[in-house]
Amino acid sequence: MSAGADIAALAERLARSPGVTGKTDIAHAVEALGIGGASAIAVGDDTAAIPCGDGWSLFACEGMIASFVEAMPWFAGWSAVMVNLSDVAAMGGRPLAVVNALWAPGVAEAAEILAGMRAASAAYGVPIVGGHTNLRAAGRQLSVAVLGHARALLTSFDASPGDVLIAAIDLRGKYHDPYPFFDAASTAPPERLRADLDLLPMLAERGLSVCAKDISQGGIIGTAAMLAECSGVGIDIDIEALPMPAGADIERWLTTFPSFGYLLAARPPAAAEICSAFAARDIAAAVIGSIDGSGAVSIRSSSGRAVVRDIHAEPLIGCAPEAPTKEAKHA
Repeated sequence: MSAGADIAALAERLARSPGVTGKTDIAHAVEALGIGGASAIAVGDDTAAIPCGDGWSLFACEGMIASFVEAMPWFAGWSAVMVNLSDVAAMGGRPLAVVNALWAPGVAEAAEILAGMRAASAAYGVPIVGGHTNLRAAGRQLSVAVLGHARALLTSFDASPGDVLIAAIDLRGKYHDPYPFFDAASTAPPERLRADLDLLPMLAERGLSVCAKDISQGGIIGTAAMLAECSGVGIDIDIEALPMPAGADIERWLTTFPSFGYLLAARPPAAAEICSAFAARDIAAAVIGSIDGSGAVSIRSSSGRAVVRDIHAEPLIGCAPEAPTKEAKHA
């Protein structure tokens, strides 16, 4: 098989990966609810961004995969808090508080989940202020919601052709097999976690970027596809430029959910300063691609280039704004 055929086969496998195809569930929900990227409060970002007097209130929730909660209850509790805080940071905000909804068959079955949530709350310095608890359920389920605030906003709707794509990922971690989760947080010093998370609002407030997205369950490739759809752009990713842990498999890495990982779009002159800000905190950051007007998410290497998904032809999450203007997006 030729090198060009290899990258085409990789693109096809990435397009079919569960973390990417699972994002189509969002499209069914937004269609049924009659919401999306053109709504008064744009849907498709990491959080809702609701204008308030001195910026934006940020509001979001995450649900944990049931099999993950059953298999790793402490880490599921930790992760449920962590991912919400990451979502707020991706919007250029700072988290204020979280609440949870927890179901379990009894006190013992809930204990590790609650312990994980408590540990994350303490590590990040963000309080848990209430929620819903049912300890008479058939199984364990967990959802956590977050409230935050941003003075300057990063969104998924503001990438423009000519921007560069930057990936910033904390590589000081390990996988939790068999899951695609790369954990660089659960044993890290709390002061490091808090300062690292504050990098995103700092970049927003300095005007270095207006567009970012937390690398989530779909990994780098799925997150890039969602960003491309919301901004109405194409993204070309150089897979040889990715920040990666030593010895990592490229296909697995492209679909990995890191504990600290973000994609940012920026004008080329700002790229070096953005990457330097992450590097100063020992977080790997690099320009990994470019933004264009094609509507396609593609991967490339020295051996060739292949399209993973044409977002214009086949939307992923159904959140592309019908009339993408700055005034309509978050006003």
